[in-house]
Amino acid sequence: MRDSARFHFGFTVPFIPHMGAASVVAAVSGSKGDLGLVPASIMAGAGAWWSALEFESAPKIIARLPFVDRADHPAGMPVFVVSRAAAEAMAKEVEVWSVRVAGWTKSVAQALAPLAEVLAVPDRGFDGAALLISVPRGGCIDRVADTLVKAGTSVRATALVGSHATRYRVSAEDAVPTGR
Repeated sequence: MRDSARFHFGFTVPFIPHMGAASVVAAVSGSKGDLGLVPASIMAGAGAWWSALEFESAPKIIARLPFVDRADHPAGMPVFVVSRAAAEAMAKEVEVWSVRVAGWTKSVAQALAPLAEVLAVPDRGFDGAALLISVPRGGCIDRVADTLVKAGTSVRATALVGSHATRYRVSAEDAVPTGR
């Protein structure tokens, strides 16, 4: 996390480490202008930290770093940037949604894969899941919800928890937008 903060924001910006994504979100919630970095992947024991972003006055996901994925990136760990940004100032190419479902299975995850990137953690009940779904431009949460239902889940709740710019993947051949 420190490498990502230093690479993207420099060495003069104060960096205060926190224990876990939920602690980062709590710190940003209690501040006026801070940025928080949280892993854009599931970490053991982290739970659905994004549920704290669901209410109106909560901070939101405003970016996903690195903006350009490449094999030799010096700070390649994928992270979300959480902050209290003005809604009109946010990039909206990829919408990020908190979704709670019952009936989460491997086949449901496979049905959703072509539409969006998904982080999933267990949620209330033996087959419940809390999902963080990144829907790329051209997609919509209604289509994602329809796919979830057709695949066998019931959608209990949805909430927009942020948005960010599309990231790019650079290979030896060329730069390609990931769409996500």
